[in-house]
Amino acid sequence: MKEPYEFQIEVETDYIDQQSDPAGERYVFSYTISIRNQGDIPAKLLTRHWIITDANGRIQEVRGEGVVGEQPHIAPGETFRYSSGAILDTPVGSMQGSYGMIGDDGAAFDTVIAPFTLATPRTLN
Repeated sequence: MKEPYEFQIEVETDYIDQQSDPAGERYVFSYTISIRNQGDIPAKLLTRHWIITDANGRIQEVRGEGVVGEQPHIAPGETFRYSSGAILDTPVGSMQGSYGMIGDDGAAFDTVIAPFTLATPRTLN
């Protein structure tokens, strides 16, 4: 049986060489997130919570409303896609988090974003 609230999160990452300064310990990454509603009920993304960890174990937490200035309403079968970025002090790090959602039936729930890696090219094998 299909869950009423089932969202698939896919992530693509990229290192932005032109904006980075390794000598100054500044590594800029972009990420594109696809949020697909695989459930039965439309839902609105209200909030985001990110935990960003660099290779030194330094953690940044980011909380806010929506994503890229939007609070998308995602119907069953639809995908919302957006791009954003993160700046780290190290050439490798990770991100994970969650989206606070509300279904059209009024139920509030979180959609988990599994950890993903941010890494400069040729850093990881």
